[in-house]
Amino acid sequence: MTNESTSNKRPTHTAYQVRDNDGGRAFWIRIGSTWARNDGNGFNLQIDAVPLDGRVVLRVAGEKK
Repeated sequence: MTNESTSNKRPTHTAYQVRDNDGGRAFWIRIGSTWARNDGNGFNLQIDAVPLDGRVVLRVAGEKK
């Protein structure tokens, strides 16, 4: 999926699959990216993997340290 709104700028958010294990620890797996729509009304979500369980969390994209 490449269009004008995703090819011109960096993602505003990163999509993660979050799964909790029995020990209460959460595992975060990056599954995609999100861009704000040019009109400011919503987001475009590009998913690289579809989770079968857990939950999807969108976090503000940050620079890697």
